[in-house]
Amino acid sequence: MTYFRSHILVCNDPECLEKGSMDILQALKKELSAKGLQDEVQVLDTPRIGNCEQGPEILVYPEGFHYINLKLEQIPHLVEEQFLKGRPVNDLLAPPKKEEAQELGEPTPKEVRVVLRNCGRIDPENIEEYIAEDGYQALAKVLTDYSPDQVIEVVKNSGLRGRGGAGFPTGMKWAITRDSMDDIKFVVCNADEGDPGAFMNRSVLEGDPHSVIEGMIIAAYAICASQGYVYCRAEYPIAVQTLNIAIEQARSYGLLGEHIFGSNFSFDLEVRQGAGAFVCGEETALIASIEGRRGEPRPRPPFPSVRGLFGKPTNINNVETYANVPQIILRGPEWFAGMGTEKSKGTKTFALAGDVKRTGLIEVPFGITLREIIYDVGGGIKDERAFKAVQTGGPMGGCLPADYLDLPVDYEELTRAGSIMGSGGMVVMDEETCMVDIARFFMEFIQGESCGKCVPCRVGTRRMLEILTRICNGEGREGDIELLEELSQEIRQDSLCGLGQGAPNPVVSTLKHFREEYEIHIREKRCPAKVCRALIHYEILPDKCVGCTLCARNCPVNAISGEVKKTHAIDPDICIRCGICKQVCNYDAILVT
Repeated sequence: MTYFRSHILVCNDPECLEKGSMDILQALKKELSAKGLQDEVQVLDTPRIGNCEQGPEILVYPEGFHYINLKLEQIPHLVEEQFLKGRPVNDLLAPPKKEEAQELGEPTPKEVRVVLRNCGRIDPENIEEYIAEDGYQALAKVLTDYSPDQVIEVVKNSGLRGRGGAGFPTGMKWAITRDSMDDIKFVVCNADEGDPGAFMNRSVLEGDPHSVIEGMIIAAYAICASQGYVYCRAEYPIAVQTLNIAIEQARSYGLLGEHIFGSNFSFDLEVRQGAGAFVCGEETALIASIEGRRGEPRPRPPFPSVRGLFGKPTNINNVETYANVPQIILRGPEWFAGMGTEKSKGTKTFALAGDVKRTGLIEVPFGITLREIIYDVGGGIKDERAFKAVQTGGPMGGCLPADYLDLPVDYEELTRAGSIMGSGGMVVMDEETCMVDIARFFMEFIQGESCGKCVPCRVGTRRMLEILTRICNGEGREGDIELLEELSQEIRQDSLCGLGQGAPNPVVSTLKHFREEYEIHIREKRCPAKVCRALIHYEILPDKCVGCTLCARNCPVNAISGEVKKTHAIDPDICIRCGICKQVCNYDAILVT
């Protein structure tokens, strides 16, 4: 095993990725190799360093240096000074934040890391580093001390529920599959993470793949399966590559294949890639895709636990569910059940996104409130604006207003509030968000991802999207709200799978909590949040315009006229309402009505 004197953690949250953090990672590796330091300094990527607004950013351990706003041309100097000469580059260091009680790179006090315990702390492509963190000890314990029924009992007692969205008790699902009468059974990991902005599964597969593999092997032992599949979307090439490396390493160590740990138990794994269809997150559609058929759901029952992959009993859980299992075995079901609420035990990962200061991947115990997540973990709303809503559960989730900020986050409470847990997407919205436009956005996504197999989803979502688009375009009519409500009820009742049944949720929740916005759009032809382009108007205030020409020079359609040092004007017939003029104006001279 290689021992490194320093580790560099490169932030891989979406905002840092957009700013080129992976280019920084590759540049660091290249420069370290050029200076002969590749065996002394290890480079890893990790979520939630905490300053993505100043990214790309890195942490250096054990020294504790935090570098921000990095550029490719700075890397050679940084490597030479920090790792050759042993002195920090002060100009690139982040200023200390007195208000942060936690150490840089560590979870906030409200967070508890179980699934993410190793992410960013071990090399995911080195099995020995996972083993050094008690990796595969749970598997050894199971194979030497537990019968399959005892394993299932431990998982049942822990209270672990499926983290893919439905929240079905994991131990019960394993027991049903175990009791299904067939000599051939399968274990499947659902890594087809398709929610916009969600990256929980990706981060675990890229940062700690062996925890998922170990959980799947334990599940296979419990249900008496000999073959497993990880179904991962092809848009996650790094996750697929890392997972395949981990599987090969596990085989070479005798942890996959014939007679694992010298026992009579044999099990092997392979990765199957999906083409990115959102509907393949539904388990029967996923099964069809693995079998080489079009990814369409089928009616249930029979459920996959009875008749699944290739017609055989199949246990399907998602990445996060399997990653919890080794820790439950090692620490005991009482430890896991000691976190969370009465019916929702343990922790949950969330992709915290939107108008919040600290976006990224978090892991918190069930029972924490939305307020704690948004303000204590997420740091509050960007630019000190007012909170308006939070959408949980991905495209099929609901939008909850400020009245629900003190709602404890668990499966039952979110469902009662008109939303869902989903796989863990959480989008925060501020006062400048149009809730009608948000409903239209999610309906557009759902409609485009509908497999088209059943009429309520295929046709109903299209009709809803047409109405929402018409309202946002200033063409809403009396009766549109009632028609949306009627369509929502029919689609929920009659759709074949969860995608269609949950499709109306964003519309239903926004109508419930923000009905007035719909009415203003329809009756007053006005967007209160000033988001819907067809319903807003841009003009230049004569008393504030100094004639700097900055707005005119940046207008993409030449809709602004005026001479230097004289008041400018916007032609409403040419203006496309893109908002660039308002962004570049230094004198607050652009009025939006």
